[in-house]
Amino acid sequence: MEAMVVPPWLERLLSTAFFNVCRTHGDAARSECNMFCLDCRADAFCFYCRSSRHKDHQVIQIRRSSYHDVVRVSEIQKVLDISGVQTYVINSARVLFLNERPQPKGSGKAVSRICEICGRSLLDTFRFCSLGCKVVGIKANGDASFRLDGGVKNESSEGGVSSRARMNMILQQHSSSRQDHHPYQDQELREGSQQDIYPPTPPPPPASAARRRKGVPQRAPFRS
Repeated sequence: MEAMVVPPWLERLLSTAFFNVCRTHGDAARSECNMFCLDCRADAFCFYCRSSRHKDHQVIQIRRSSYHDVVRVSEIQKVLDISGVQTYVINSARVLFLNERPQPKGSGKAVSRICEICGRSLLDTFRFCSLGCKVVGIKANGDASFRLDGGVKNESSEGGVSSRARMNMILQQHSSSRQDHHPYQDQELREGSQQDIYPPTPPPPPASAARRRKGVPQRAPFRS
């Protein structure tokens, strides 16, 4: 059952080390290994390796946020049903995390839902914090799947996304948009943005204090 609901390349992807320097193109500008081939299921490779060795293969690009690997929803939803996995908007792109992350300390805020596997705080309507946690959940309970309806479609008028996957994405995005001001979500949306590097410009100092009111003027006494 697991082989049907968890693609054979997925666990390889989750265990792959990304962002090392390519041994072949180490002196090039784009030499970091941040790509993964779903057909070869081998190690990560760089931009130049893709052009020479994986030109006609199905490749996804991995990105990084706060030292954790993420993938854009627009890429991964073409090959996986990502329903139930928490998504985030980071630098104007909707992404999800490959593996679980440590729970932030000292938040002290009540949450309505947590990841069923690692206990990380989530927004409503989600079950897992990452693809890795969904894999564990599928193996433990068998009540979820990565399989798209009708299998993976590489080319279609809808960009290879099944109707079920599209509906799940709409529901997830709607839920996220309704909670744009959720205090915990705001903390996540700042990950990887320049707000962490450049603090906001402080407000201008208050206007000078109001002029002190002078005392009532005293007239000199009239001389007789």
